[in-house]
Amino acid sequence: MSYNYSQHAIYLLGAIISEVIGTSSLKASNGFSKFVPSGAAVVAYGLSFFLLSLALKRMGVGVAYAIWSGLGTALIVLVGLFFFKVL
Repeated sequence: MSYNYSQHAIYLLGAIISEVIGTSSLKASNGFSKFVPSGAAVVAYGLSFFLLSLALKRMGVGVAYAIWSGLGTALIVLVGLFFFKVL
């Protein structure tokens, strides 16, 4: 199967979105005391790392991590503001 760079960028975007869902679920789990958000956090983080591993087949780790951390941080700040009403 032939992969191109744009496929790997989509994998990276999926990894970022999954990580944001995982972090949001972690907040909602109240210290892993709620079953559904706790399970969602574990699944989302697992998916995030799987997708990141696919993205790293073609992307450099420094570039991928810079994009992941920058965009992920920005998105989680917005989720905190709009959904959890915290900064």
